[in-house]
Amino acid sequence: MTPGRYYLARFAQAFGILRRAQRISEAGSEFHLLREAEAYLGMSVWPRCGEIETLSVEYWNLRKLHQQRDELQGRMNETQAKLNEAHEERARLLTALPESNQELLDERSALLVRLEEQSQHRDRIVAEAREVRRVYEGLKMKLQFLTQEAGADAENTAAAEATKQRLGELRARFDELRDERNRIGKEIEKGDAKVDQIDQQLKEERQKRRVEAADSFQTIGESNKEISAIQSKTSAFTSQMHQLYIGIGRHVSRNTDRDPACARAARDHRGLVDVMRALRRSIALNHQLSGR
Repeated sequence: MTPGRYYLARFAQAFGILRRAQRISEAGSEFHLLREAEAYLGMSVWPRCGEIETLSVEYWNLRKLHQQRDELQGRMNETQAKLNEAHEERARLLTALPESNQELLDERSALLVRLEEQSQHRDRIVAEAREVRRVYEGLKMKLQFLTQEAGADAENTAAAEATKQRLGELRARFDELRDERNRIGKEIEKGDAKVDQIDQQLKEERQKRRVEAADSFQTIGESNKEISAIQSKTSAFTSQMHQLYIGIGRHVSRNTDRDPACARAARDHRGLVDVMRALRRSIALNHQLSGR
């Protein structure tokens, strides 16, 4: 609101054109801009306001708040580093495979291959033993028949003797196959027990990693909680500092012509100070036009 527009608006009011809502809205917008300008100016010039006695409270409070905020930022950096380390440790524990575990897994795989081969060998032995038994049963029946006929025929007697000899060979072979089956069965049992032992070791290693990962989870939770608390305190400090900036910016911008210290503090922001004065005049004129 410039003086020219003010007089035009006063002239319009004489004819009943009030526009109070528009004036109030303009004053509110300008007031918001003024507060932002005061905050910006205060933030820019406060380090040079230590010699201004009327701003000593604001200045030293800002010094203290900046120090506290820097300390919080240090804590934030440390906590964030701790949090990042905990995340990396958790990921490493959950995904990495210790060398000892890899050795156990390789041994387990080799054992399973060997057990499979032994199982197949045992199956072949059992199949051969079944065949030997089938042949043995057949020859046994043949021997019974030849024994009955041996008295009448010398040829049957010779055949019976040959059959008895063959039955003995089959019996011996069946015993060999049985012993071999039992031996392989014991080796398979030992291999299964070894696999179970390795599985138990791997289970204990996984449980150990889960426990270690749980510690990382706890660290992550505690770090996140601490970061939230630091952010809350930092936000409160920022809000207090913002209000102090506004107070310093308001005082400096209003006293640059009367106080040399204020003029020195705002020497790099003369244009902004002029704009702030214009905003104050415009706000006052809009309030007058709105009847407030």
